[in-house]
Formats: sequence, structure tokens, C-alpha cells
Amino acid sequence: MLKHVVLVQALAYLTAKETPLWFVDTHAGAGLYSLDSAYAQKLGEYKDGIGRLWEQKDLPPALADYLREVKRANKDGALRHYPGSPQIAMQMLRAQDRLQLFELHSSEGEILRKQYANVKRRVSVQPTDGFAGLKAVLPPASRRGLVLIDPSYEDKADYVRVVDAMRDALQRFATGVYAVWYPQVQRPESKELPRQLRELAGKSWLHISLKVMTPARDGLGLHGSGMFVFNPPWKLEEALQQASPALVRLLGRDRKASSGIQSGQA
Repeated sequence: MLKHVVLVQALAYLTAKETPLWFVDTHAGAGLYSLDSAYAQKLGEYKDGIGRLWEQKDLPPALADYLREVKRANKDGALRHYPGSPQIAMQMLRAQDRLQLFELHSSEGEILRKQYANVKRRVSVQPTDGFAGLKAVLPPASRRGLVLIDPSYEDKADYVRVVDAMRDALQRFATGVYAVWYPQVQRPESKELPRQLRELAGKSWLHISLKVMTPARDGLGLHGSGMFVFNPPWKLEEALQQASPALVRLLGRDRKASSGIQSGQA
């Protein structure tokens, strides 16, 4: 959810100008997820996420904007689907904009390809490694782009690959907006990643983190997440400052829930 709150705000700002925008998702997933499937119902994870916001009123603007996009994916008013990053981008981008989606997992990539088969002129789905694919699409022809980098990090090598990918991307397209998601887990690489990204970013960056519960004693599981944004859009920090207390209040599972925002200005 934190990832998508940031994504919605970034897209809203970047699409305010008429110049075409390229959106690149290195690990796109399936695009749209069913919440009434047997698997989703068994896990029930969404109930502690979007389920807690679905009926909320008087939300801060950034959360209200995010909830609006989720509701656009649920036309009948019931919470049946959750839009992933590609679907949110598809809903918010304009005719002149382009989506470049990478998904290496064969089954999810096929779902993604079928889902957007009727909009091929706007969307390109590549069944390949997003880290490698990113090099081929930077810089975009319009010289305006938003890149989302969000691997699963199940392989700890992903932490190294994220840093390497960002180093290369900034050399190819220094003025692009890059949003890097990472999990908060009991792993040294997770704690070290924001510092490594900050060293690459120079002066223009934004880092928001959200912890929803106390880390498990056995060191397993996700207890929060973070987003590190290079060249953050104007007023993104202000929007997230307003939204953070509500995120903690609505999503926090115990008294250790907290959020933090740091930034550097060019």
C-alpha cells in the first residue's frame, strides 16, 4: 500500500504536464489481483491492508487519491480486486503516455500480456528480467519518465542488483524519477539499502518508511516497508507528511507502529 500511495502521487504530478510520460515497472506482476479467490481468502492479507481503508472517510488527500484508484478497479462498489502498479498506472496515464512492463515469471507475465492485449500501442509487456530490460529503455524518447523498481527480494542478491541498476540508470537518465520499494525485514541488506541509495542520489531524494508492527522474535516475516525516491516530484514530501499519521493509525498492528520521512533537496 505504501508503494501505491507514493506511485499515485508521483503519477498525478507528472501527468499534470502535457509532455508524454514513460512509466517503467521492472517487476510488474500480474497487474490486477482477485481478492475473492480461494487463495486470497485463505491468506486474508488484504484485510489488514486495503480492507482497513475501504470504508474510511475524511482521509488525507494522498490516501483519498490512492483509495479512488483502487475503487476504479472495483466498478460494482465491492472490494473484489486489488490493482497492482501496472493497473494503477493504466488508469492514471493518458493517451500520449507509454507503459513499459517487465515480468520474468511466466504465468504472471502471460496474465499481464492478455490483460493489456487491446492497448498494445500504449503498453509493452516484456517477459524478461527487469533489471536487464531497464538498460534498453533509458532514456525514454520523451525525456520524461517514472521508473518503479520493486523486486521481491526473496533472493538477497536483489539488494545488490537494485543498487547496481540505479547506478546505471542515473548515468543513462539522470533527471528521471525513480521509486525503489524495499521490505523491512530482519536482514542486514534491508537495513543497509536506504543508505546505499542515499549515497547514489546526491541532493534530490526522498525516503519514507512505514513499520506496522514489532519485528518477530524469530526474525522472520515482513514488519514494514519503505520507498526511496530519486528526483521526487514537487510536493510529494508534503503529501506524505500529511498521510503518514493516518497510515500508522489505520495499518498499525501494535504500539511499535511508526513512520519516518527524510529528504535531500537539490
